Amino acid sequence: MFTTRPELTGDFGMVASTHWLASAAGMSVLERGGNAFDAAVTAGFVLQVAEPHLNGPGGEVPILLWSEAEQRPFVVCGQGVAPAEATIERFTDLGLDVVPGTGLLAATVPGAFGGWMLMLERWGTWSLADVLEPAISYAEHGVPVLERVSATIGTVERLFTEDWPTSAATWLPHGQVPEPGSRLTNPVLAATYQRLVTEAAQASGTREGQIAAARDAWYRGFVAEEIAHFSAGKAWRDSSGEPHSGLLTGDDLAGWAASVEEPLTFDYHGHTVCKTGPWGQGPVFLQQLALLSGFDLGGMGHLGPDYVHTVIECAKLAFADREAWYGDPEFADVPMAGLLSEAYNTERRALVGAEASYELRPGAPGGRVPWLPDLPGPGTVSHAPGVSRTRGTAGVGEPTVGGDGRVRGDTCHVDVVDRHGNMVSATPSGGWLQSSPTIPSLGFCLGTRGQMFWLQDGLPASLRPGSRPRTTLSPSFALRDGRPWLAFGTPGGDQQDQWSLNFFLSVVHGGLGLQEAVDDPMFHSEHFPSSFFPRGSLPGVLHIEERADPALVAELRRRGHQVEVLGPWSLGRLSAVARDAAPGGFLHAAANPRGAQGYAVGR
Repeated sequence: MFTTRPELTGDFGMVASTHWLASAAGMSVLERGGNAFDAAVTAGFVLQVAEPHLNGPGGEVPILLWSEAEQRPFVVCGQGVAPAEATIERFTDLGLDVVPGTGLLAATVPGAFGGWMLMLERWGTWSLADVLEPAISYAEHGVPVLERVSATIGTVERLFTEDWPTSAATWLPHGQVPEPGSRLTNPVLAATYQRLVTEAAQASGTREGQIAAARDAWYRGFVAEEIAHFSAGKAWRDSSGEPHSGLLTGDDLAGWAASVEEPLTFDYHGHTVCKTGPWGQGPVFLQQLALLSGFDLGGMGHLGPDYVHTVIECAKLAFADREAWYGDPEFADVPMAGLLSEAYNTERRALVGAEASYELRPGAPGGRVPWLPDLPGPGTVSHAPGVSRTRGTAGVGEPTVGGDGRVRGDTCHVDVVDRHGNMVSATPSGGWLQSSPTIPSLGFCLGTRGQMFWLQDGLPASLRPGSRPRTTLSPSFALRDGRPWLAFGTPGGDQQDQWSLNFFLSVVHGGLGLQEAVDDPMFHSEHFPSSFFPRGSLPGVLHIEERADPALVAELRRRGHQVEVLGPWSLGRLSAVARDAAPGGFLHAAANPRGAQGYAVGR
């Protein structure tokens, strides 16, 4: 089968990510004796500089990893929480029925730095200065401007010049939108990271002590002070159409720390798939597998009408449960055991009919009554001031950016495997350059992950002070016979656990190699409510790349699906690394050709 690039094979190490500079930086760490955790952290910080429209220092990161020394997988939660002052009443008093998608009101504690530092401290071997050096260099000396970075800045140019002058100063050099291929620097961010390195070295002579000192400077020192001061200061216009100041305080940052958790798992056709807990949408991948385990996908023919129809209808059921049941388990009673049980999925599987469903049908695990948010009508969104009433489909699969800075599907991904057998899958996101005004003293902006909370009491994903938003960020891991096999993931917001699932099924049932599965025509459902401002849904809508068989499209339409055929290389931005199960086996890697920026390296 033709592939857009070779699947990499070797035995020393592999790095795959959404940007070639991050992959190269990660591989350079492996070449110089670092392990997979050192490489992933290094690549993660480079992604903040190389893909600033997709992630930033003010964002968050969930991480799945395999420690060869401990012989087990772990989840690192680098997802920050809602501020103490972020209550539903605070928002409704402002006349809002959804959390704005841009500006300061949607900021949660920036968790990416804490997440990366926790992994580096516990499993890494490199120093803070070493892992930050490439990002500092790129921020100081510049990176080539991606076409999409230029397009994103061009879209929000008026917002920056009229409402967010600190962002204009950072992202409009000489008052102009940077041209694709030009050099873009961020010297203020470079100085921020260099100050962290300097203060850490002054505070301690040990690797671990310096990491702890840097974390303290971020969450209780100069970074926290600047964030708190900026948040409490000027009111800035956001996607509600009105100006608001922020709610995040120094106490919010000082009271938060990244954490290590056990992954949720599900066994499927000889593989154990690992995901984050229901504070993210990750378990929806497992729910889809639980439903699909009762169908003969292998006998349906890869990407045949029965295959695609079955996968899409099971996705609708699983994502309906996401809406009704998922939230931060420290604040909500999420019935994950019931949602993944065989009895529950046997009952749910019977709902998959011969024609496309147009209903949002959450289940009732253990007889519990599901409770959905008060959703807008099909195709519509919020009634908040200044918000469009319709949800379009332009740009699905790549970052969708409005003139007010609101975004859909903006994320990065990195996977690493080293010669020792350690593996990492991480999906950093948030703090996009278009999220909120740049903090001029730090060179980055706050994230807007709070837009994923519902402003309605009693839901698992309701806004609660100190709770994690039910994020879409969803790295993936799969084991074979208890050993690490595959680390993979993709940007794409709500589509992450559909595109990643398609990739996984292509390997398991279609018999495809990693690169073949990445290149395979992608599809997904838009049936359920979007996680992003201004929310909304498109019941029955199915997006598919035009490389798919026209006969497949015609048959899906005959079955009632509202099929929208998009560009030939427009959906999915997957990357993956793998490790052969047999002793002495090879390592493998693949990366996405769509957008011409993802890359895998290795030897």
